Amino acid sequence: MPSRDTLTPSSPWIELSASADDWNAADPALLLGMLGQGLWIRAFEEYVLELAGQGLIHGPAHSSVGQEGGAVGSVLPLRSDDFVNGSHRGHHQFLAKAFGHVLPGKSEGLPELDENVRTVLRRTLAEICGLADGFCRGRGGSMHLQWREAGAMGTNAIVGGGVPQAAGFAWNQLHAGTDAVTVTYFGDGAVNIGSVLETFNLAAAWRLPICFFIENNQYAVSTPVSEATAEPRLSARGTGFNIPSWRVDGMNALAVNLAMNEALEHMRAGRGPTIIEADLYRYFHQNGAYPGSAFGYRDKAEEKAWRDRDALEMLRANIIRRKLATAREVTAAQKQVAAVLQEIGDSLLEPAPGGKPGQRRIKPAAWPDTTFVDVGVRGDLSELDGSRYEEAATFSGKLEDRRFIDVVSDVIGRRMETDERIIVLGEDVNRLKGGTNGATKRALELFPDRVLGTPISENAFAGLGGGMAIDGRFRPVVEFMYADFMWVAADQLFNQVAKARHMFGGDSAVPFVLRSKLAAGTGYGSQHSMDPAGILTTAPGLRVIAPSNPFDYVGLMNTALACDDPVVVLEHVDLYQTTGTGPADDLDYRIPVGKAALRRRGGDLTVISYLSMVNHCIEALDQVPQIQADLIDLRWLDRASLDWGTIEESIKKTNRALIVEQGARGTSYGGWLADEIQRRFFDWLDAPIERVTGGEASPSISKVLERAAIARTEEVVSALRDIASK
Repeated sequence: MPSRDTLTPSSPWIELSASADDWNAADPALLLGMLGQGLWIRAFEEYVLELAGQGLIHGPAHSSVGQEGGAVGSVLPLRSDDFVNGSHRGHHQFLAKAFGHVLPGKSEGLPELDENVRTVLRRTLAEICGLADGFCRGRGGSMHLQWREAGAMGTNAIVGGGVPQAAGFAWNQLHAGTDAVTVTYFGDGAVNIGSVLETFNLAAAWRLPICFFIENNQYAVSTPVSEATAEPRLSARGTGFNIPSWRVDGMNALAVNLAMNEALEHMRAGRGPTIIEADLYRYFHQNGAYPGSAFGYRDKAEEKAWRDRDALEMLRANIIRRKLATAREVTAAQKQVAAVLQEIGDSLLEPAPGGKPGQRRIKPAAWPDTTFVDVGVRGDLSELDGSRYEEAATFSGKLEDRRFIDVVSDVIGRRMETDERIIVLGEDVNRLKGGTNGATKRALELFPDRVLGTPISENAFAGLGGGMAIDGRFRPVVEFMYADFMWVAADQLFNQVAKARHMFGGDSAVPFVLRSKLAAGTGYGSQHSMDPAGILTTAPGLRVIAPSNPFDYVGLMNTALACDDPVVVLEHVDLYQTTGTGPADDLDYRIPVGKAALRRRGGDLTVISYLSMVNHCIEALDQVPQIQADLIDLRWLDRASLDWGTIEESIKKTNRALIVEQGARGTSYGGWLADEIQRRFFDWLDAPIERVTGGEASPSISKVLERAAIARTEEVVSALRDIASK
């Protein structure tokens, strides 16, 4: 018979309750603060629902009515240098963090609704209405609330999407030498999402000061927790990751506060992450002012049972019992905040011209100017002012033949010497004497503690890098071993990093660099061989560079690492072991954003390419001497950085264009580029734009089928000969 030993988790999993003695011993200022702020939040949410019912909120109104106890109980112990982020249902946590930032210390009575608090209420309401005075200038609305000064780092419309970023905030706090922490709020629906579980693991492995706060409000839209998971006690997830976890009654604000204080003691002592699960209830449906019973997935008896345990009523009853405030004072506080919100609303609204009696509209002057629509998609590049720009042809330093992969390694190491904020992270980057290709060799020699090997969890570590960049104290260089892995982390790259600057108002830098390699032709098959340029460049917040030689790699990478926009650096594995002209020892120059390079000159044709295909184009032009062509090496691929001046000058001279890329037609970069060229320069073209691409399918493992699926020199030669014969 086998023997059986019962295993126990390495970290505690605790159900914490607040006793009558705890309520009697609680600091009066704490109870009064939680009730006062809870009343403000509830009144605010009820007013938002009122405006939504009048059609004055464009988009959803995910109210937190019923969940205020979890917010005030957990946020009141935090400092301004502690960070929070949250989900689409995050008004309550945002407000609590903002109130904590602007309010003075303890007060003897209910907190005063002073001018600073009124400003928070006004600007939050303006943001939810999409108005210029909002914290994100109206771009964030209800689901994307950010006030960095207060440590409110952004709520998030993607379920679980903000959790990896919170780990980045916590990494920065830890490595900046502070005892500050991050609390990331999410609901029961996010607990089963891969990026959340990946972040649990990464935070535990790296002992990050982050609290994963689960608001278990019992339903993900209309799906009850019991149908979504076999373990409805969601804090049980912590035991699998060695994270101490607390389960509390979220309708009991004091119990939440006690749990948070225990979690804070653990995190501030440098002992790693925590989980708090607060069981609570949203009184209304996912969106709007109707209860769930109106949609048939909850019944009125259930809703009444939860309302009978209302967190604010529990606070009110204990405060009155302890004679910390009178019922009249509490009622007066409720009336005061309701009146203030009406005043704020009146300042934003006016009677609707020609409308029914009582019908109102947003005052036209309150809306953002429509010219603001694209401002802040990316920065103005003023951070690059004073750069020393160089080109190989005019370089004053010493040049020599350099192996491409060596300059990749050397320039990253050099920048880490001059900028202690640069951190490299990715799978195996800290192993194999420089990662899988040697790109981190020099960085490991110089700064092994700043080269972070991650678990295989692209969503988590890409999002962590995004959080590091949004916070701004460190500048991450994230490596994806293959470009195809970007789609594993597509949410973090496209929904989070690429949109963050614009979504939160346009002012905040996101100094994030992502390196990744293209590997078509190496036999790695369909899931390791794609060229992502055509998809990456559809995200307006990303800048994309594609170096084709060692000299350019140094200058382009230096610019990327100095840029305050997120930059994706594409590298082709075919180039790694090749040699070309590069700097012997000067690794400090830059290449300007938006500057292409002219590799060949001729009047017959404009050939446009990037990465390794530039060299294939040179080989092909040598084999077809009857075509004398301008060969443009784009270097910068994104729409905002493309060198239209060089393209225009060449096309006006040659009147014909050939776009050359290696990858599949379906994800083609050249398809968009051809369309844009014909729109801009139609009158100058004497023939349709020609293209060289790979096949329709992704490259497969078979050597002959892989070769048939991609473009190389031979395909360019064939295209040139066809053009010459016309």
